[in-house]
Amino acid sequence: MHIRNSAKAVIQKEGHVLLTKNRDAEGIFYLFPGGGQEHGEVLVQTIKRECLEEIGYQVTVGELLHIREYVGKNHEHAHDRDVHQIEFYFVCTIDAQPVEMIVPSNPDSHQIGSEWIAIAKLQEYRIYPKGIRLPIQQFAENQKNVVYLGDIN
Repeated sequence: MHIRNSAKAVIQKEGHVLLTKNRDAEGIFYLFPGGGQEHGEVLVQTIKRECLEEIGYQVTVGELLHIREYVGKNHEHAHDRDVHQIEFYFVCTIDAQPVEMIVPSNPDSHQIGSEWIAIAKLQEYRIYPKGIRLPIQQFAENQKNVVYLGDIN
Protein backbone atom coordinates (compact mmCIF):
# COMPACT_ATOMS: atom_id res chain seq x y z
CA MET A 1 0.00 0.00 0.00
CA HIS A 2 1.03 3.59 -0.53
CA ILE A 3 0.42 6.84 1.30
CA ARG A 4 -1.79 9.34 -0.51
CA ASN A 5 -1.34 13.11 -0.13
CA SER A 6 -4.32 15.43 -0.13
CA ALA A 7 -4.46 19.23 -0.05
CA LYS A 8 -7.38 21.12 1.53
CA ALA A 9 -8.42 24.78 1.48
CA VAL A 10 -9.50 26.68 4.60
CA ILE A 11 -11.34 29.69 3.19
CA GLN A 12 -12.67 32.14 5.82
CA LYS A 13 -14.82 35.23 5.39
CA GLU A 14 -16.72 37.24 7.98
CA GLY A 15 -16.70 34.51 10.63
CA HIS A 16 -17.62 31.73 8.21
CA VAL A 17 -15.71 28.98 6.44
CA LEU A 18 -16.54 27.66 2.95
CA LEU A 19 -17.19 23.91 2.84
CA THR A 20 -18.46 21.48 0.24
CA LYS A 21 -21.94 20.18 1.05
CA ASN A 22 -22.41 16.44 0.51
CA ARG A 23 -25.10 13.80 0.97
CA ASP A 24 -24.85 10.10 1.79
CA ALA A 25 -27.17 7.47 3.30
CA GLU A 26 -26.84 9.15 6.73
CA GLY A 27 -27.73 12.63 5.43
CA ILE A 28 -25.84 15.89 4.89
CA PHE A 29 -22.14 16.22 5.68
CA TYR A 30 -19.45 18.80 4.96
CA LEU A 31 -15.83 18.67 3.82
CA PHE A 32 -13.12 21.22 3.25
CA PRO A 33 -12.58 21.78 -0.48
CA GLY A 34 -9.62 19.86 -1.81
CA GLY A 35 -8.46 16.43 -2.79
CA GLY A 36 -5.74 14.09 -3.90
CA GLN A 37 -2.40 15.27 -5.17
CA GLU A 38 -1.59 14.07 -8.68
CA HIS A 39 1.85 12.84 -9.73
CA GLY A 40 4.12 15.79 -10.55
CA GLU A 41 1.76 18.32 -8.98
CA VAL A 42 2.85 20.46 -6.02
CA LEU A 43 0.32 20.89 -3.19
CA VAL A 44 -0.45 24.51 -4.11
CA GLN A 45 -1.41 23.37 -7.63
CA THR A 46 -3.56 20.61 -6.12
CA ILE A 47 -5.55 23.10 -4.04
CA LYS A 48 -6.03 25.49 -6.98
CA ARG A 49 -7.26 22.67 -9.24
CA GLU A 50 -9.51 21.12 -6.60
CA CYS A 51 -11.11 24.46 -5.65
CA LEU A 52 -12.02 25.11 -9.28
CA GLU A 53 -13.41 21.58 -9.57
CA GLU A 54 -15.39 21.56 -6.32
CA ILE A 55 -16.40 25.14 -5.52
CA GLY A 56 -15.78 26.94 -8.81
CA TYR A 57 -13.42 29.57 -7.37
CA GLN A 58 -9.84 30.49 -8.14
CA VAL A 59 -7.94 30.82 -4.88
CA THR A 60 -4.69 32.19 -3.57
CA VAL A 61 -2.94 29.68 -1.33
CA GLY A 62 -1.37 30.97 1.87
CA GLU A 63 0.28 29.40 4.88
CA LEU A 64 0.12 25.74 5.93
CA LEU A 65 -2.34 25.56 8.80
CA HIS A 66 -2.73 21.88 9.75
CA ILE A 67 -1.46 18.42 8.85
CA ARG A 68 -3.84 15.55 9.49
CA GLU A 69 -3.18 11.85 9.05
CA TYR A 70 -5.88 9.30 8.40
CA VAL A 71 -5.05 5.62 8.85
CA GLY A 72 -8.22 3.76 7.86
CA LYS A 73 -7.64 0.66 10.01
CA ASN A 74 -7.79 2.87 13.13
CA HIS A 75 -11.31 4.17 12.37
CA GLU A 76 -14.87 2.94 11.94
CA HIS A 77 -15.26 2.68 8.16
CA ALA A 78 -14.62 -0.89 6.99
CA HIS A 79 -14.42 0.13 3.30
CA ASP A 80 -11.21 2.12 3.76
CA ARG A 81 -9.13 -0.06 6.09
CA ASP A 82 -6.17 0.04 3.68
CA VAL A 83 -6.20 3.83 3.29
CA HIS A 84 -3.35 5.94 4.68
CA GLN A 85 -3.73 9.58 3.76
CA ILE A 86 -1.86 12.72 4.76
CA GLU A 87 -3.93 15.90 4.45
CA PHE A 88 -2.38 19.35 4.27
CA TYR A 89 -4.76 22.20 5.21
CA PHE A 90 -3.78 25.62 3.83
CA VAL A 91 -5.26 29.04 4.53
CA CYS A 92 -6.70 30.27 1.21
CA THR A 93 -8.51 33.31 -0.10
CA ILE A 94 -10.86 33.62 -3.05
CA ASP A 95 -9.18 35.67 -5.80
CA ALA A 96 -12.26 37.66 -6.84
CA GLN A 97 -16.01 37.51 -6.56
CA PRO A 98 -17.55 36.22 -9.79
CA VAL A 99 -19.95 38.33 -11.83
CA GLU A 100 -22.10 35.29 -12.62
CA MET A 101 -23.01 32.05 -10.85
CA ILE A 102 -20.03 29.76 -10.33
CA VAL A 103 -20.50 26.15 -11.38
CA PRO A 104 -17.92 23.66 -10.10
CA SER A 105 -16.28 21.87 -13.02
CA ASN A 106 -15.90 18.45 -11.36
CA PRO A 107 -17.69 18.07 -7.99
CA ASP A 108 -17.14 14.92 -5.91
CA SER A 109 -19.64 12.09 -6.25
CA HIS A 110 -21.51 12.90 -3.01
CA GLN A 111 -21.28 16.67 -3.44
CA ILE A 112 -24.53 18.63 -3.81
CA GLY A 113 -23.11 22.14 -3.43
CA SER A 114 -21.04 24.36 -1.18
CA GLU A 115 -22.00 26.44 1.84
CA TRP A 116 -20.59 29.11 4.14
CA ILE A 117 -20.81 27.72 7.71
CA ALA A 118 -20.41 29.90 10.81
CA ILE A 119 -17.12 29.00 12.47
CA ALA A 120 -18.68 29.45 15.93
CA LYS A 121 -21.22 26.72 15.07
CA LEU A 122 -18.92 24.11 13.49
CA GLN A 123 -19.58 21.66 16.35
CA GLU A 124 -23.27 21.55 15.33
CA TYR A 125 -22.50 20.18 11.85
CA ARG A 126 -21.41 16.79 10.53
CA ILE A 127 -17.98 17.81 9.27
CA TYR A 128 -15.16 15.45 8.38
CA PRO A 129 -12.76 15.07 9.86
CA LYS A 130 -14.68 15.69 13.07
CA GLY A 131 -11.45 16.49 14.89
CA ILE A 132 -10.69 19.52 12.69
CA ARG A 133 -13.60 21.60 13.98
CA LEU A 134 -11.97 22.76 17.24
CA PRO A 135 -8.54 23.61 15.69
CA ILE A 136 -10.30 25.68 13.00
CA GLN A 137 -12.27 27.55 15.67
CA GLN A 138 -9.09 28.15 17.68
CA PHE A 139 -7.28 29.47 14.60
CA ALA A 140 -10.18 31.81 13.79
CA GLU A 141 -10.00 33.16 17.36
CA ASN A 142 -6.22 33.72 17.04
CA GLN A 143 -5.47 31.09 19.66
CA LYS A 144 -2.37 28.92 19.58
CA ASN A 145 -2.33 26.89 16.40
CA VAL A 146 -1.35 23.20 16.55
CA VAL A 147 -0.05 22.25 13.10
CA TYR A 148 0.21 18.45 13.37
CA LEU A 149 -3.16 16.98 14.37
CA GLY A 150 -2.20 13.31 14.09
CA ASP A 151 -4.49 10.43 13.09
CA ILE A 152 -7.88 12.01 13.70
CA ASN A 153 -11.28 11.20 12.23
